[in-house]
Amino acid sequence: MRPIDWLVLAGTLFLIVAYGVWKTRGVKSAEAYLRGGSDMKWFTIGLSVMATQASAITFLSTPGQAYEDGMGFVQFYFGVPLAMVILSATIVPIYYRLRVYTAYEYLEGRFDQKTRQLTGFLFLIQRGLGAGLSIYAPAIIVSTVFGWPVQATNLAIGALVILYTVSGGTRAVSQTQTYQMAVILGGMVLAFVFIFHQLPEHMSFGDALGVAGALGKMKVVDFSPRFDTRYTFWAGLTGGLFLQLAYFGTDQSQVQRYLTGSSLGESRLGLLMNGLVKVPMQFFILLVGLTVLVFYQFHEPPVFFNRAELELVRKTPQAAELAALETAHAEAFREKRQHVEALLAARAEARPETAARQGVTAAAARVAAVRKDVKALVRRAHPGHEPNDADYIFITFVTQHFPEGLVGLLMAVIFCAAMSSSASALNALGSTTVVDFYRRSVRPAASDAHYLRAAKLFTVLWGALAVLFATFASLVDNLIQAVNIIGSIFYGPTLGVFLVGFFLKRVGGTAVFWATVVSQGLVIVVARVSSIGYLWYNVIGCAAVVVLGIGLSWVLGEGGRRRPA
Repeated sequence: MRPIDWLVLAGTLFLIVAYGVWKTRGVKSAEAYLRGGSDMKWFTIGLSVMATQASAITFLSTPGQAYEDGMGFVQFYFGVPLAMVILSATIVPIYYRLRVYTAYEYLEGRFDQKTRQLTGFLFLIQRGLGAGLSIYAPAIIVSTVFGWPVQATNLAIGALVILYTVSGGTRAVSQTQTYQMAVILGGMVLAFVFIFHQLPEHMSFGDALGVAGALGKMKVVDFSPRFDTRYTFWAGLTGGLFLQLAYFGTDQSQVQRYLTGSSLGESRLGLLMNGLVKVPMQFFILLVGLTVLVFYQFHEPPVFFNRAELELVRKTPQAAELAALETAHAEAFREKRQHVEALLAARAEARPETAARQGVTAAAARVAAVRKDVKALVRRAHPGHEPNDADYIFITFVTQHFPEGLVGLLMAVIFCAAMSSSASALNALGSTTVVDFYRRSVRPAASDAHYLRAAKLFTVLWGALAVLFATFASLVDNLIQAVNIIGSIFYGPTLGVFLVGFFLKRVGGTAVFWATVVSQGLVIVVARVSSIGYLWYNVIGCAAVVVLGIGLSWVLGEGGRRRPA
């Protein structure tokens, strides 16, 4: 990066962190640290909820997802608006009535301690893994741009996030996320405008979409009923609904965001704001990736976007094979560009586009085949390495083609997203450990100052574990999918526990506990041995807990406790 990029990056991060520390300098009690003071307005809550979900992975991987697979990924979020309405009407009022610190406190009143701590434990596992991936995502950028070792970069970023999170707890996280989201959204809008203006002068926005359509990337909605396809309308609306209900209704990193509201109404409005904005925002981020794809129809892209991995292959006996594949890729690209230009000419002259579209499709298939061969070559050259490519697409474009200043701003976008999501996760992990385990089972009668120190200490420990998890993140192929797959494995059974608690009064604690254990094992088996799209894991896990809970309750003769009023 150039000096102005460093100035933009450092200045943005310093101002945001300094503001958060200054605004939360009065946090001296465990209640304020864990709950944030309960005085946030709906707009701050809505932005905080969005910032928690929109990690650096979102802005690294999602454009790459659009580049590789098109706009269909937006279907993943189709369940969000409906989930926000359901949660606002059902679960959020219960949390407010009970004045809980964590979502899992409710489960002990409804069931028993072991059920509360089982669901809390499942949260700690999946959110700890997710925090590791959130730290690893910006580490990709820094290591790629500066050539630093990825693991050392993980450690440096993790230390920064830990210091930032420990400073002010929940209130610091919520206060800073408002400005982080402003930087994130502003930066992505500027990125889209710049990319579009790098396309050929004669090319309209409709032409760009036409090229993307000829490449097979404009299928936004897939109504096919197949279960082995990850992103369909039905998977997004059904499996996605269950996932979003579990994430926003039972994941402490999100529950903690809207429990800071000054009233039930403010929290509801914050969630509904997220429901209205989330799908358009994700659609726009995918559209940014689509414009990058169209740009690379006129400027030859790398045959493999992970340059560091490619340089390692050049030092192996497979170097000659790589050179041959690069030559084949260049030839296929030139052919594809000719067909794309023919398509644009046909559009401009209002001539039939069928032949040109067929040419684009055939040439694109040849380019894809070469890229597939390169990935296989990388895998052969470095056994055990997963040839991660999609996560590098957007950052490669940024570093190679963005002007001075805008590179720094986009780096600030990624770091703001990393800080917001990782800080929320570590804050929630520390809070859950203290409230649901340490205070409940280890030191139930300690002082407020003791719990404040414990919350900060556990936040640091979870930060260290997240950095450790981040060391294994390079084994996954696409980070945005990896985060969602991990969540889908754990969220279904957890949601099932809460639904049983809310709506099936006669199911008791022992029945739902063992139903959850069995259902979690079932989901893991399904994920390992089947080809079912991962969004359906949420439905399977939730349904299994409900059905098994009812059955086991009948076998055990449990009546269950009444729901707390």
